[in-house]
Formats: sequence, structure tokens, C-alpha cells
Amino acid sequence: MMPHTPRSPEAMAADRARYEEHQRRGLNFAPKAPPSPSPRPAPTAEDVLHVRSVPGGWYTTMAINQGQVLRLQAGGLGGSVSLAAWAARDSSERLNLADTVKVQWTTDLGKGRVLFSDMGRVMLSIIEDSSGAHDALTGGSGPTGAGTPNERNTRDNMILAAAKLGLDRRDLPALLTFFAPVRVDAAGRFFWNAALLSGDDWVELRAEMPLTLALSNNRHPLDASLAEVPPVTITLRKPGPVGENDLCRSATAEAIRGFENNARG
Repeated sequence: MMPHTPRSPEAMAADRARYEEHQRRGLNFAPKAPPSPSPRPAPTAEDVLHVRSVPGGWYTTMAINQGQVLRLQAGGLGGSVSLAAWAARDSSERLNLADTVKVQWTTDLGKGRVLFSDMGRVMLSIIEDSSGAHDALTGGSGPTGAGTPNERNTRDNMILAAAKLGLDRRDLPALLTFFAPVRVDAAGRFFWNAALLSGDDWVELRAEMPLTLALSNNRHPLDASLAEVPPVTITLRKPGPVGENDLCRSATAEAIRGFENNARG
């Protein structure tokens, strides 16, 4: 065990001041207003490579190349889609939600935000998003959660998905869950804000490196509805042009540095 080194109040205050200055610079660089939501329903795509439907309670795995776009289309209310991601060339590099939230100064991961790996590189960009109702804090359902005794759950699905990919449960990162309007009340408690979802919500993710993905379509543990979990439609689209002023690449100083890390390989 490492010995505890006491620190003076002055040293702690200096560290706090450096942190607040770093936060101020990051927030001042960021856009002052988030982009408007994408339209509902999703527009028809003409550059489709592949379409699959994942029934409620089930999971899927897939490979996605750099530049390709993954669209998740909800089939109604009652389901949420949890995502795990690994770099295709080295599965030890994986989605890191803690860094994703920390370096962008927000848990509100929606249109214009990016998802970081634990190597400081950008794995995915959220290029379209109809709701902004996604959960980076609580994770997916487990086998002992409310309403799950007779249902498949996110935790078991992800363990099965990892095994299918030649990975272990130890390789699973914290999960980002889409179509999950988890918010925090004044007392610091999580709650489910169902008004943020419409049933025809959708989100598009652009791969910023070759990736291996696992996705699980389950009821979120905070969703008290008893509706049957509907299928989610997953559409893989061809790469499209990325403009010089692409929002995801330029919205924050941290995103710019992340893409610089991508360019270094």
C-alpha cells in the first residue's frame, strides 16, 4: 500500500485553482449553445451498406471502418441501446466514458460531441441526434434489476458479445446507452425524464478509426414502463465528406487534440 503523503491546505488550494482555470479555458472555447436536434423521423439514406434489426432483449456485434456512419433508429418506447467499442487493430484500446465526460466538461453527450478511447483518441463522433437523451452515468441493466428476472439483460448480453469477439468480461468498458433520458435532480438523484423521448428517436455515429462494436437493446434499469422492448434498426452507411469546419472536429479544444492524436496513429 502506498503511504499517504499529507498535503497542506495551500497546496490543495493551488491544485484547485489550476483545475478551475483549465475548466474555464475549456468551457470558453466550447460553443455557447448546443446544435439543434436532428429531425424526426430520420431522413431516408441512399448510401446504405447494411441494415439489421436487433429484437428487444438481444445484442449484436459488428465491425465498422473509419468514416462509415452507424445509424440507430428506435422502434418505439421501452428500449435503450447500450454501446461498447474497441479499436479494431488492438482491443486493449477501448471506449472510455470517464475521459469522454471529463475532457468535454459535460455528461450531455449529443450532437456535436465525440467519444474518446482510453488512449486519448476519438473513436466515434455523434453527428446527428434527435433527442440528446443518452446516458453516460448509470450503465445498462443487470440480471437482478427491476423487471429483469424473465428478461435478457445488458450485462449478460455484453458478456456474451465480448466472448463472441474473443474477449473477456474484463475487456468490457463502461457502456454508453442511447435513448436513455437519465437526468439528475436537485438532490443529486438519478431520474428518468420520459418526456425527452418520442419513440422515433435516432442517432448517427461516425467512426473515426476502424472499430469493433457491441450493442445491446434492453430496457434501461431506470425505465419504469412495462412496454415490451421494441426492436432497434441499425443501418451502416458509406463514408461521406467531412468538412473543414465539421462541428465534432472543432467544437472543443479537447476534440481537436483528440483528432491530432488520431492523426499520429
